[in-house]
Amino acid sequence: MDTSKLAIFGGEKVKKIQFGSGKRFGLDEVAELVEALEQNTLFYHNGNKVKQFLNDFNAIYGVQYSVAASSGTAAIHVALGACGITVGDEVITSPITDQGTLVGILYQNAIPVFADLDPHTYNLDPQSIEASITSRTKAIIVVHLAGNPCDMDAIMDIAERRGLKVIEDCAQSYLTLYKGKRVGTIGHYGCFSTNDFKHISTGDGGIVTVNSGNKEDYQKTHAFADKNYLRFEGSVIRDLHQVAPNYRMTELQGAVGVAQLRKLHWICEQRNRYGDWLTKLISDLPGIHPHQVTNGGWCSYWFYMLRIDEAQFDCTRDEFVEALAEEGISCSAGYIPQVVYMQPLFQKRQAYPGSHFPFELSSAEYKEGDCMVAEQILETAIRLPINEFFTDQDIEDMAAGIRKVSGYYGKR
Repeated sequence: MDTSKLAIFGGEKVKKIQFGSGKRFGLDEVAELVEALEQNTLFYHNGNKVKQFLNDFNAIYGVQYSVAASSGTAAIHVALGACGITVGDEVITSPITDQGTLVGILYQNAIPVFADLDPHTYNLDPQSIEASITSRTKAIIVVHLAGNPCDMDAIMDIAERRGLKVIEDCAQSYLTLYKGKRVGTIGHYGCFSTNDFKHISTGDGGIVTVNSGNKEDYQKTHAFADKNYLRFEGSVIRDLHQVAPNYRMTELQGAVGVAQLRKLHWICEQRNRYGDWLTKLISDLPGIHPHQVTNGGWCSYWFYMLRIDEAQFDCTRDEFVEALAEEGISCSAGYIPQVVYMQPLFQKRQAYPGSHFPFELSSAEYKEGDCMVAEQILETAIRLPINEFFTDQDIEDMAAGIRKVSGYYGKR
């Protein structure tokens, strides 16, 4: 082999110019923040910015009710509390996700149970969900990973037949569509994140959509995010019936969110175009499995993740990543280092120091091989960034880099 071909062996890099970049925040956000400060209050109930943020969000998503929260993690906890998840309940979710999907389950002293994934969309496999249901199962948290929708028809069918609540984790999936419907509006609750690494940012923050359209459900959800206070129609009711956290969003977050929402369609359309285009440019490569969008879906690509079939290459996945990075193409091995159930919290069954509660209430186990497809995804996946500030040249360079490394290491 001619080792001069790859940059890692001294060859010329594919990517000769930096990736496109831009500023997320500008004078629009400044103007909204000034208005927030001029209210002389930063408390969401007395100000107007969080209310406007939610009203604008509701208009985009076509929902009647949503609740603001302090983070995406908080949003999921609020949804779990609102739908009555409690001590000893089991909640089925994805083994490839951020811990923010999981901590709300444990805060409610419920037990996470992990179902396996589709090998190419990286989302929950409905058959594995059904096989994971026990008498303790009360809810499913579907994670629309990287802006790609889950197979919601099949999941909602399971939920309806088995009497389960469905919470959609949409932290990475703004404006994602499933058969013409926005994810976050299909399940019973939709949960969004506005932390600094998502499609739009308020620094930190979250939103919960209440999809029943029922005012009582909305008030219960709103109260759970605010210590079970009921702040409606000019009155505050402080009756304490059960424990609930304080996850209020501030007026400063709401103000930034108002300006960010104006950019949301452009952001997601750019990411969709770039992600789909990258797939088209590499779909003919032997041994490369592009990021597959769910049938009937529209993806807003929080990131792009392909898989390689190591049997078709004279290199490992990690060697492929190293070579691609040397070509100037930003990339990383996998998404998270390992499936979440292999983390110490689950291996030790210890959510709290010195205690095995609530794991001791369930027969759920966490061992290597439980979700074989998910484990294989992380062993063979390569993550690539997609950003609205990229240029067409950036996408062409990414594809050229993948083609170059693939061509060099591919078995003939």
